[in-house]
Amino acid sequence: MHLMQTATMPPQQVRPDQTVAPFLAHGPSGVPQVDLRGRKILVIEDDRLNLMILKEILKGEGFEISDADSAEEALTVYDSYKPDLILLDVMLPGIDGFACCKELHARYGAHTCPVIFITAKATSEDVLEGFRSGGIDYLPKPFRRRESLARIRTHLQTRLLMEEQQRLVAQLSSANAAKNRLLGMAAHDLRNPLASIKGLAEFLADGTVGPMSPDQLDLVKTIQETSQSMLALLSELLDVATVEAGDLKVVAEPTDFGALVTRAVQLNNINAAKKETKILVSSEAPSIRIRMDAAKIRQVVDNLLSNAVKYSPPKSTIRVYMEVSMEALRFVVQDEGPGIPPGEKQKLFKEFTTLSVRPTGGEKATGLGLAICRKIVEAHDGAIDAANLPEKGCEFSFTLPIKT
Repeated sequence: MHLMQTATMPPQQVRPDQTVAPFLAHGPSGVPQVDLRGRKILVIEDDRLNLMILKEILKGEGFEISDADSAEEALTVYDSYKPDLILLDVMLPGIDGFACCKELHARYGAHTCPVIFITAKATSEDVLEGFRSGGIDYLPKPFRRRESLARIRTHLQTRLLMEEQQRLVAQLSSANAAKNRLLGMAAHDLRNPLASIKGLAEFLADGTVGPMSPDQLDLVKTIQETSQSMLALLSELLDVATVEAGDLKVVAEPTDFGALVTRAVQLNNINAAKKETKILVSSEAPSIRIRMDAAKIRQVVDNLLSNAVKYSPPKSTIRVYMEVSMEALRFVVQDEGPGIPPGEKQKLFKEFTTLSVRPTGGEKATGLGLAICRKIVEAHDGAIDAANLPEKGCEFSFTLPIKT
């Protein structure tokens, strides 16, 4: 039997799979109803009487209906017809309904339209076999009009709502990508003039163009500090744009992690000295070489150290130590700050979120640094965490697998 088509859609009806989105209305119960007119249903049934009954039930619903009398014919026309739903008889000549459903899922995977089996067999084993084959529901014979329509509408509505969700996700992804491109371009274009402002301020502060009064020198130092803060922010914005665009590249090479930490502590101690704070390595940094992106892991180490200085009171002691096992390396920073306020830990590693606690020396906090750290560590197949210490302060740590 050849494929037969019966179009019951009114001539003026616009198909919802075109550019017009499905119309949402509210039924008598107040539940949103999706306009299903024009949806394609493929009925695979070799019994002409059952086929006529199904078409009579679907008549007037605005569906576009086609039929096939064998699984082989249905598999042939599926690609060209592109149904939104299949009503599939279990007992068919040749390939049965279960095998047909399995073949559809093997060919089209997650893009296979919903399959509802139609059968007079309703034992538990038959139902389970249908679900194992990829079906989503059953229409028992003899057909009951209201029940059949309710099941068909429910699955068509679910499919349409999922399609709409996928469209919205695609639109949001596109908008987010555009935002990241704009963010990256803006941050990149602003770095050069800011670097020039910072350099000129340093040039003036050095007295190269002549002596300056104390008030003038104070203004120049303010320009230096502000431009440096803005440059740091722009660098973080560039990092965020890179990470969210999926362009974070990890170039892993054998690196002496202990030497990296030693150097980071030395340089961060310079800034810590301004608050009379000390960063101490609790034990000698072990000389262990692991595969990692040295520049990016150094960025994580620097961020954790600078945060510890930023949130600890003046004259604090910040302790650093490392734990090494056969499988992993753990880097730990312990500060003497206020710790993580109750209920705020979930904010720590998210972009553009800051805690209710504030830096103790008036330093700036963007809420970007830890989010970037998390992405870098995870790109190394590691994990980052934070926890309050028993008495006071907070412990930040990250773990990296040892890959030699």
